[in-house]
Amino acid sequence: MDRKTAHEQPAKEYKMSDPISRIELFHVVIPLPEKFYPAWIPNYPQTSNNFTLLRITSKSGLVGHSAGISMERERAGLGSLLGPYLLGVDALDLAVVNQRLREATYLGWRNSWIEAAFWDLKAKAEGKPLYKLLQFGDGNPDTESGENVSKVDVYFSMGETWNNERHRRYLDDVMAKGIRSVKIRVHGNTEAEDILAVRQAREHVGPDFDLRVDANQGWRVALLGDAPLWDLDRAHRFGLACDEYKYSWLEEPLDMYNYDDQAELRRRIKTPVAGGELNAGWHEFKIMLEKGSYDYYQPDVTLAGGIGQAQQLMKACAADDALGFSPHTWTNGIGFLINLQVYGAWPRRAFLEYPFQPPGWIPSARDGILKRPIEVDSQGCVEMPQEPGIGIEIDSAKLRRYGRRFYNLTKPRLALHTIKTKGLRTALELGRLKGAQ
Repeated sequence: MDRKTAHEQPAKEYKMSDPISRIELFHVVIPLPEKFYPAWIPNYPQTSNNFTLLRITSKSGLVGHSAGISMERERAGLGSLLGPYLLGVDALDLAVVNQRLREATYLGWRNSWIEAAFWDLKAKAEGKPLYKLLQFGDGNPDTESGENVSKVDVYFSMGETWNNERHRRYLDDVMAKGIRSVKIRVHGNTEAEDILAVRQAREHVGPDFDLRVDANQGWRVALLGDAPLWDLDRAHRFGLACDEYKYSWLEEPLDMYNYDDQAELRRRIKTPVAGGELNAGWHEFKIMLEKGSYDYYQPDVTLAGGIGQAQQLMKACAADDALGFSPHTWTNGIGFLINLQVYGAWPRRAFLEYPFQPPGWIPSARDGILKRPIEVDSQGCVEMPQEPGIGIEIDSAKLRRYGRRFYNLTKPRLALHTIKTKGLRTALELGRLKGAQ
């Protein structure tokens, strides 16, 4: 059943306490038009865009969404794990929400991607786009900012490693679209292959076009055969090539937990070092900041600790003029919108990642269940949604086509399930204890 979106209802109708009344989870599988070979899993043919969609509904009728990438249907038991933790929780009390999610990680998966649905709902309750809730003053974390952000510049981010001829065609196509920045991938078995790729790309676009490069060494995956594994010396030699060919950053040149070598590499080369997309949250980023591991911090809030911890990192970066903040967005259209809103709160915006790798990874497949694919205008920008919340508008027909709901929890359903599995007496006792919280 379709529900009204938050921007169709006045925010003043909602009290500052709004318990969750329904939790729904969907397996979503969107076929890709062509096979896609992600650089981060060499030789793996990805044929679909898979993710778990979360929809939460509050007692007042507000709806929040988020999505977490998946390989298959490995989260089939997620509802049973999370449902009892989250049903009835005040959707606007993010401290309690995060504590519940943290508790659930002790028993199952990382669940930071779920937090975004609560931020979506909270922003709708306050009648603001999410970036407005997250904003702070330029360089001063304690200063409120009321900046309106209508558009965000993007860099086109490749996902596959290609030979020079295909690289050239890609670069020509995106420059013709008005794009002013591109990130290429290197993941060759030899240093020579990788250095050749950055040299040829620079020679093709000329000295003034913005290029950056991702080595995908942060979290090595060797699912099908071997995969390159860099040490500091190899990263250093490649970094010197990035210096020579004037790259704007070198992303994930070393293991995500190798904080000391990241800092050492940063001292050895001129090219800024970037990373952090999959680190678990503030407790890890704090160590990186203390050690000086990166020039650019790139948390993906659906993977790396959630929105609240990304905001904490953003404030720390804003207090240091030498540091940049630019979220990773290679998940799906919903993940892109979430990270777009977070980036809208960053006071020193430059370019945000825009995943684009035809013929397999294109907007219609990446954004499959959204009402409108997220497109780039002729100036190389995407529009920032201005309606309350994150701006996630699900097309119900597309969701029926590509998704299957596998969990639907309400208070009566939870009561019946508890009686069935625990017995009436235990169910009544559990209800009494939960009501006393």
